[in-house]
Amino acid sequence: MTERILGAAFDVHTALGPGLLESAYERCLCYELEQQGIAHEKQVEVPILYKDFTLGCGFRADVIVQHAVLLELKAVKQIELIHEAQLLTYLKLTGLRVGLLINFNVSALKHGIIRRAL
Repeated sequence: MTERILGAAFDVHTALGPGLLESAYERCLCYELEQQGIAHEKQVEVPILYKDFTLGCGFRADVIVQHAVLLELKAVKQIELIHEAQLLTYLKLTGLRVGLLINFNVSALKHGIIRRAL
């Protein structure tokens, strides 16, 4: 599945290039996923479970594909450790095992992809 997701991301990056807002890349990537018939949800609420208390904090995963792969999209100068930590935390909170951190603000998208699995 990650191969198909990345193929869609490469299509978006090839067409748009770097320099846009994250929201534009998200909408175009979701369009590509829809065109390929790949089920996904965008802006999925990620609650925090603390002991027996659920805290809805307004955290949102950018895209979850087929209830299996979490996508955290960025349009930043460079990926920072906090971005990777965010991806790992969202994976833990959602119970998903595979995540992709995709930074579209790079000249070659292959330099903007980080895959993590729990």
